[in-house]
Amino acid sequence: MTDFTCTTAHTRPAHRKTGLMGYVDLYRQRRALAALDDSRLADIGLSRREADAEARRPVWDAPAYWK
Repeated sequence: MTDFTCTTAHTRPAHRKTGLMGYVDLYRQRRALAALDDSRLADIGLSRREADAEARRPVWDAPAYWK
């Protein structure tokens, strides 16, 4: 009988982006969010006000789950 056990490779948490490239990606994502029109924002459940507030955050103000 074969033993199917989980290895650490399968149980690691999702990789989070850190370092310079992570912050570059975050900057690009926030700029893209700011560029969406109101109908696209409604599709993802955000208002223009929420999107603008997120886009104005400085790049070093990363999401809490990064820390």
